[in-house]
Amino acid sequence: MPDIVIHVVASALYAALALHFWQTRWRVPSERWQAGAAGSLAGAALGLRPWERSAILAPLALHAWILYDILILAEQPRFGFAFALSATLWLALFVYWCESFLVELEGILPPALGLAALCVPLTYWFPGLVKSSAPFEYRLHMLLSIVATGVLTLALLHALLMALMDRVLHGARGSGGAAARSAAFGGPLTGLPPLLTLERLLFRLIWIAFIMLTLTLATGLTLSEMLFGRALRFNHETVFAVIAWIAFAVLLLGRHLYGWRGRTALRWTLAGFMLVILANIGSTFVLEVVLRRG
Repeated sequence: MPDIVIHVVASALYAALALHFWQTRWRVPSERWQAGAAGSLAGAALGLRPWERSAILAPLALHAWILYDILILAEQPRFGFAFALSATLWLALFVYWCESFLVELEGILPPALGLAALCVPLTYWFPGLVKSSAPFEYRLHMLLSIVATGVLTLALLHALLMALMDRVLHGARGSGGAAARSAAFGGPLTGLPPLLTLERLLFRLIWIAFIMLTLTLATGLTLSEMLFGRALRFNHETVFAVIAWIAFAVLLLGRHLYGWRGRTALRWTLAGFMLVILANIGSTFVLEVVLRRG
């Protein structure tokens, strides 16, 4: 099967699922969601149905094959901003799929699947820079970097969703009355777990991402020593990666010592995420798109 066909099929499946979840989760009347959450309406049970869970695996499998072919099977692997974005969305969706067995987070699916549908074809149109004779250590470093970025993407989605829920809840309280709160939490927000549960999930994801980021820095130092004769090179990737590691270390320390949460956690998560994106994607985007170097 030609590469372009695999890209198109995976993108189309993502788009179809995004439309399905938008129609069935975001546009569903709030009364149905409320009744389903209370267990009083037949057929309105929340959570992924078995066929929906299976359907998500189809584009995930095609997407995984595309990424595996680019990074592992190719004799001269390519890496660029499109690959990083595509891999980040794949990992975020896979982590969500696994997490969906424990909690209901269907409100994230329509935008996440839609973004994946847009990102999959980018790896065909922007294949990235050739990394000739890339050693195993380099591929391992890139894989760890992708895992860290993907988990951070999901953490950021959680943080933004928490901020939205908190804002809606405070707005409903300002309006007064249970009716206002009920109307505010119609649609996809009704199917989400409580804010405290989302907060625990957020910091669990940040801990995983922090560990993967630490391993990424360690393998990067080893690779730099092997290729350039020195472990620490002063370039934008190293600087942004180290600052991002420090930002997440401060966030986790602040959570442990001072109980940081809410907007404070969101700001630090967003800042750390942007630093990681600048370290992993910024230079390749400039080289490929702005300067047109392949």
